[in-house]
Amino acid sequence: MELGAFSVSLSVKDIEASKEFYEHLGFTIFAGGIEKKYLIMKNGNALIGLFQGMFENNILTFNPGWDENANNIEKFDDVREIQRQLKSKGLKIDNEADEQASGPASFMLADPDGNVIYVDQHR
Repeated sequence: MELGAFSVSLSVKDIEASKEFYEHLGFTIFAGGIEKKYLIMKNGNALIGLFQGMFENNILTFNPGWDENANNIEKFDDVREIQRQLKSKGLKIDNEADEQASGPASFMLADPDGNVIYVDQHR
């Protein structure tokens, strides 16, 4: 099972302060905007999303069909197939993707420690 590009989505209190902090670590703005209250920052192939006021806790994010530069990957595992495989292994899926649809979709699940994993397919 290929999950696609990986990033950590951080729930931040002050997006300006977080932006400045991660810039000191060598990250640069890749997408988003301060005015939108979210930034995607990149350092090499490491991605961090900074989100102010959008969700409570940090989230591990995977993007099937994308590489770490948001380029489309020709061959990838569709989010619905990933969901089916995880359900067949007995994992509880939250906010399930419609398995009868195609194209963009997402679902969430939590690991045994309550860390949220978001599988978000954009195409």
